[in-house]
Formats: sequence, C-alpha cells, structure tokens
Amino acid sequence: MTKDTTAWFASWFDTPFYHILYKDRDYGEAQLFMDNLTQYLNIPEGGTILDLACGKGRHSVYLNSLGYTVTGADLSENSIAHAKQYENDTLRFQVHDMCQPFGKRFDAVFNLFTSFGYFEEEADNLKTIEAIRDNLNPFGFGVIDFMNTDYVIDNLVPEETKTVDGIDFHLKRTYKDGYIIKHITFTHNGETYNYEERVRAFTLNDFEALFEQANVYLLDVFGDYKLRKFDNKTSERLILIFK
Repeated sequence: MTKDTTAWFASWFDTPFYHILYKDRDYGEAQLFMDNLTQYLNIPEGGTILDLACGKGRHSVYLNSLGYTVTGADLSENSIAHAKQYENDTLRFQVHDMCQPFGKRFDAVFNLFTSFGYFEEEADNLKTIEAIRDNLNPFGFGVIDFMNTDYVIDNLVPEETKTVDGIDFHLKRTYKDGYIIKHITFTHNGETYNYEERVRAFTLNDFEALFEQANVYLLDVFGDYKLRKFDNKTSERLILIFK
C-alpha cells in the first residue's frame, strides 16, 4: 500500500518521519547562531522573543535558557504538543498560523532554518512578513534565516538515500518553476510513503521587494551562522535582519 501525502506540506511536518529524517541537525551550530544573533541584536535581559515556526522547540528552549521570555509558535499540532513538555513561566508554545499577526508584540521575532516560502498561495509570503512587522514592538527586530538559493541550486544533490533509525529515505531534488523541490519516498512497516517539500527559491532581491511592499526596512544581511558577510555564490545561508 502506498500513502501519497504530497498535497499539503503541513501533513509532512506533522509526522514523526519528518523529525526522524532531520534528527541529525547540528544543535551546537544552532546554539552558536542563537548566541551570535541575540548578542548582535542586543536583546535586553528578560526580553521577549517569538520563535515563529518553532517545530518541536529546540531554538525556543535554548533561547529561554539564555534568560529570554520566549513564545514558540508552529502550525504543527504534534510538534507543539511535544514542545509543551518544556514549558515554564517564561517559555510557552502554541499552535499558530504565521501568516496571521500573533496579537502581541515582541523584542524580536525569529523565523529560522528556512521556515518560509512553503505557502501554496503567493500572497501568504507577504502576509507573513507583514505579520512579523505587526508582531514587533517599536524597538524590535525581525529575523528570517533562509537558504541561499543561488548556492543551493549550484550545489544541488539530485538524488541520495539517507538511512535513519532503520528507514531508508530516498531523496530526489529538483529546481523547477521557481521552487526547490525535494521528493521523499520511504517504506515503513510495509507501507510506502511519498512526501514532497516545495520551497520558493527566494533570492535577496525577492526579499527586498517583499520588504518594500510590507514597509519594513532591511538593516543587515549575513551569510552564515557566524554572521559573516553575505556572498550570493559562496554563502550557505541568507540571514535577513529587518524592522
């Protein structure tokens, strides 16, 4: 039996298989990024941060350990249910659509690890940036940590198999119609699953156009988690600081 679930990205993010495939993410690198970013932004002690599209909350938990009051928000009910085990007086998680304003203002809003550009409706990209703008207090900063599309396309691995926890994930990557697409196929307990990740291949110019439409000001651009200068050919990340 084959289970085809390519119709809507949320179904993939809400499965345990998503977290199995990506379990080897570098937590040390992520923590270094959070250290560098919060120091660069000079977020006040006890300052408020919204971690938008927080997943299971790994960034939120670490930011909270640094002394910040953190709210983690994600569309995935399963991820939020998992993250709630870490809640305390200064760390909260809730299900939320990031296209919509949160109804509260923060010292910083972080959208990390290419958690942008999945929307089926193009207008939702602009709505998300407008929502981030509306979630910021007068002194707040927005951060979008996106892939560097030019670098990704130049270094695209068309096909590979990753074995994690005994599951062989067959991955095929393509660049088509302005999207970077990853097809994910695997078999578990006799059932074959097909998923798809589609990320809009936004460039720095694309973000600049969106920011202009949203009436937000781009303050700085970095190319990696050490906050080094962005280069469109060699940088692995596109990290945008705005308000």
